[in-house]
Amino acid sequence: MSRHLLPLSALGTLVGAAVLLKDNVTGGSCPSKATIKGKTVVITGANTGIGKETALELAKRGGRIIMACRDMGKCEEAAKEIRGETLSHNVYARYLDLASLKSVREFAEKINQEEERVDILINNAAVMRCPYWKTEDGFEMQFGVNHLGHFLLTNLLLEKMKECESARIINVSSLAHIAGTIDFDDLNWEKKKFNTKAAYCQSKLANVLFTQELARQLEGTRVTANSLHPGVANTELGRHTGMHNSMFSSAVLGPLFWLLVKSPRLAAQPSVYLAVAEELKGVSGKYFDSMREKEPAPQAQDEEVAKRLWVTSAQLVGLEETPSSSRGGKTASTKQK
Repeated sequence: MSRHLLPLSALGTLVGAAVLLKDNVTGGSCPSKATIKGKTVVITGANTGIGKETALELAKRGGRIIMACRDMGKCEEAAKEIRGETLSHNVYARYLDLASLKSVREFAEKINQEEERVDILINNAAVMRCPYWKTEDGFEMQFGVNHLGHFLLTNLLLEKMKECESARIINVSSLAHIAGTIDFDDLNWEKKKFNTKAAYCQSKLANVLFTQELARQLEGTRVTANSLHPGVANTELGRHTGMHNSMFSSAVLGPLFWLLVKSPRLAAQPSVYLAVAEELKGVSGKYFDSMREKEPAPQAQDEEVAKRLWVTSAQLVGLEETPSSSRGGKTASTKQK
């Protein structure tokens, strides 16, 4: 009998070490135990994957959660699951289609009218490497949803957020931004041959540039803005890449994927950290890789490009800049496009 104990013990040690290694590689859980009772959180794309896990974790911490999603069937079901698991009644499903500027405006108007406050905005929703699709307003889908939809939504909720004692905007970007460039002459891929990977990288670079300029414009206010790379996660986001259906990926790269690819729960931890960590109060304009502050790619730090992207985005979504009554420069007001 004792002859079998050593191998079992060694196996247990090996498994334990592998789990610890994976936890270390993928960043682990949010170290902050802070709660957010009384705070309202808006999370886009919260019906599945990282967004759903973020909503669950923040509901556990006492937040009033507004899950903003396009698929209301999945959103209602996800909200019901979260309410059941957390025993919180403050979890709500709301319709938002980021591929429609009209929908974004209607959602923001409803939030501004019905909610007393918006303390945390997590721009989480995304599409990745989809075919050449266009949004309702004629924008390339990835640029339109990942950047322009969130750009408009954020601006429309800013005044409500400025009323809070402190508020946080969290833009979920990607490490893919390092391969991105902003082609101001052809943002919608109408002149050159469409490259779905390059289009995704452009949209993720736009997330970081938007965050940098937003943080500059919010200086002197009580609202902060930061962006993050959540890590590579096993979610529905990769459904257009073919990785989910690849036998090679499953058989040959399976062990490596297990080590490097996060579960949705672990991939949600950076968003949770930026939303609740007390030590991040007042921290703005930063980029986080998992839960560590890092320098983004050089092109993501170009202030002139960030300003130009802001002006261009405002024109595309029908925003005009007006002097703000509060400190922190200018804010954007709507005009119908």
